[in-house]
Amino acid sequence: MLSMKGKVAIVAGAGSVGPADGKIWGNGKTAAVLLARQGASVLLLDIDAAAMAATQAIIQGEGGVCATHRCDMTVAADVSEMVQACVDRFKRIDILVNNVGGSAPGDPVAMSEEVWDRQIDFNLKTAFLGCKFVIPIMLGQGKGAIVNIASVAGMRNDSRSGRSHVGYSAAKAGVIQLSRSVAGTYAKHGIRVNTVVPGLMHTPLVEYRLARTVGGNDPQALIDARNASVPMGHMGDSWDVAHAVLFLASDEARFITATEIVVDGGSTAAMP
Repeated sequence: MLSMKGKVAIVAGAGSVGPADGKIWGNGKTAAVLLARQGASVLLLDIDAAAMAATQAIIQGEGGVCATHRCDMTVAADVSEMVQACVDRFKRIDILVNNVGGSAPGDPVAMSEEVWDRQIDFNLKTAFLGCKFVIPIMLGQGKGAIVNIASVAGMRNDSRSGRSHVGYSAAKAGVIQLSRSVAGTYAKHGIRVNTVVPGLMHTPLVEYRLARTVGGNDPQALIDARNASVPMGHMGDSWDVAHAVLFLASDEARFITATEIVVDGGSTAAMP
């Protein structure tokens, strides 16, 4: 079940913030390790070479097959060169996981134009460029699966938080619609495109970034508050996201395209 044997996967954002030996992983790192465990050969992408190397060490230590490639997914030339490097090394591309993103706070008045542009580029343009350069390879093969990572911020506005991240919300909503549009365009060509929509997740970003920016430098208080706000009583983690990615990328999901799997413990259902 859910075998990736013989498949080649590209995972963007395959590094993770925090210590290399940390017990909590980011979504990209976990997805890359899970795909490799299921038999895929994985090309790991990140702008942080050390973070990629840590993921590579885990996969190779378990007997998996992977390679690393430093790539800025906001730069078309980088993405084009990366895709060619993957084909040169592995001869094909079966799976693309677009997992690049991050939020910056601000409403339309407070947010600068520069931050807005960066949010759109970082969260939406990266997925667009991944599709732009990978799809021609998949067309030549006659099949492929693309999984884009969005956020519940692109589906619901949680006004109770008292925070606005208008650029992130707009970009992640764009990722969802990008997936649907691309899926419709290429459905007859054997290329499936779907989206995983995470809710509140306990990833390294909580402890190493959010605790500083919105948590008053108190990670445990932030974790407790996030857990309490989820209907199931706790946040998810990167394995919850990775298993959704694995399913959508697998042959078992062969009749699934242009849709989303929301991984949020019921949070969006409880939002206004």
